[in-house]
Amino acid sequence: MRVLIVDDHAVVRRGIRAYLEVLDDMEVAAEAADGQEALTRLDAMAAHRELPDVVLIDLLMPRMDGATTIGVIKNRHPEVRVVVLTSFGEMERVHAALAQGAAGYLLKDAEAGEVVAAIRAAARGEVFLDPEVARGLTQEIVSPPTGLAALTVRERDVLVLVAEGRSNQQIADELVISERTARTHVSNVLRKLRLTSRTQAALFAVRQGLVPPRA
Repeated sequence: MRVLIVDDHAVVRRGIRAYLEVLDDMEVAAEAADGQEALTRLDAMAAHRELPDVVLIDLLMPRMDGATTIGVIKNRHPEVRVVVLTSFGEMERVHAALAQGAAGYLLKDAEAGEVVAAIRAAARGEVFLDPEVARGLTQEIVSPPTGLAALTVRERDVLVLVAEGRSNQQIADELVISERTARTHVSNVLRKLRLTSRTQAALFAVRQGLVPPRA
């Protein structure tokens, strides 16, 4: 199977390439140093009907991050499977990657054999998760977080802005996102905190010490 390796560290790409290319069923189709370069390479491969079976991608990269790149890949080339290989195991990042269509999520302390297993699983249409990531997802199901712990970092930022009396458009301007995205974040904050209004959200933020009481 053909693999595209996407990582902004050349030594990581070379190490992965060296390991995969000794395997009979693996071929490294190309490398890319960031998400934008990966998309350019994939579009060129598609033009020649030489798309890889799997993209192995980092999350934190310049120009275009991994989660955004995954979403674009799945939109342009839905037949290509994507496996994340990153140093970050925070559940917020895991959810973002899986929501964009990732078929696997590994941490960089994984054994080489696990990386190969994840690539093969993805090529078969299966999902492969790092054991630590799988435990985190299971814990969320068994004991879902509540209160502030249920919010992502971005949602906490939105909560503070709501408590400051900002409108959806003002929140969008502050965070450099669309008004629609801001509105979605506000709705998610209210839902996760089990609140029914922005006023209740503001009071919650004050009680949590996120913002001072308004005069």
